[in-house]
Amino acid sequence: MVEGARRHEASTASGTRRYTALVPTQVARLLDEPAAAAALATYDGVLVGAAATPPSLAERAASAGVTLVPTYGMSETSGGCVYAGRPLPVSRVRIEDGRVLLGGATLASGYLAGDPAGAFVEDPAGSERWFRTDDAGHLDEDGRLHVDGRLDDLVTTGGLKVAPRVVEDALLRHVPGVREAVVVGAPDAEWGQVVSAALVVDTDGATRPPGLADVRSALRDALPAYALPRRLIVAADLPTRGPGKPDRSAIATWFTMGQ
Repeated sequence: MVEGARRHEASTASGTRRYTALVPTQVARLLDEPAAAAALATYDGVLVGAAATPPSLAERAASAGVTLVPTYGMSETSGGCVYAGRPLPVSRVRIEDGRVLLGGATLASGYLAGDPAGAFVEDPAGSERWFRTDDAGHLDEDGRLHVDGRLDDLVTTGGLKVAPRVVEDALLRHVPGVREAVVVGAPDAEWGQVVSAALVVDTDGATRPPGLADVRSALRDALPAYALPRRLIVAADLPTRGPGKPDRSAIATWFTMGQ
């Protein structure tokens, strides 16, 4: 049921432990199939990376007995270096003005073509090197990392910043039938940008998909007024790039066509 996923086995004192690695879109679709969900539940852990794992998806997985382990990292850190919000023993995480910085033994030496953007930096004492990611994030009271989305994905509407991931999770939680949600900023003469949502909705053929008024009403108690979507598109599927990542640029063009 999880063909195409990478399978990993690790021997421990208590025996062999089994893991597989998926992207969130794959997890969501497998959870829709009872037999596939049961297969996932046989693993000791399902490593989830390449894109953000919505909290609502983690809750669905837990209800199905599936143990998700969100992973975070990139080529500059030799792959995953943060698991379930905790860095590896040899890795470091800190937040600077809302930006995630990664450090530690797995950090790359630099780029072959140089680093004109200054992505690799040293702390003021010169004792440690860091990689400045393009991700926004925060540490909770237990010190766990939460990635809030890419800095360049933030929507600035009326001078206020909206993290698309927060709105996307609210859509998945509170709007009936929503299976996939991507939120982008669309240009607007009055607000600068407006929060715009593209949805994939499960319907039985007799139920109409939600309209913008339905979505705003469903989210009114979950989000501040400025974060409520002002534009909406319901599609059969959403464009992706890479392993399950939504193509936000392509989706953003949907909201500018005809303007």
